Amino acid sequence: MGEAFNMESHIAEQKTMCRKYKADYMESELHLKVGISWNVKEGVEPIHGLRLMPEGDTTGWYIWGDEYSDADDFFVPLHVAHLDEWDPKISKYLGLPPGWRFVIAEDYEDVWFDEGLLKR
Repeated sequence: MGEAFNMESHIAEQKTMCRKYKADYMESELHLKVGISWNVKEGVEPIHGLRLMPEGDTTGWYIWGDEYSDADDFFVPLHVAHLDEWDPKISKYLGLPPGWRFVIAEDYEDVWFDEGLLKR
């Protein structure tokens, strides 16, 4: 972790990603949490992400590596400020609003809107 977390560059990256996919920008503030699976920290790919409506101190983002599980302990809370320590490829997607999904790997990116996420 040689470089300090630079929020301004992350926001710029996030806004660029939103423009690329014609999505409105919705900030994921540093003090808020994502739900994330431990295997992301272990480098498991592909990485999946989906954003529900934020509640309480969460961003609404759920992020996992490889296969999804509905186990109660599959997701752990992680502050946005620490996400780059787990995988720096993820943060540029966090400006996408609720209803958006992504799947990424080292040389792969798929981003799309899933209206069904808004009906949960």
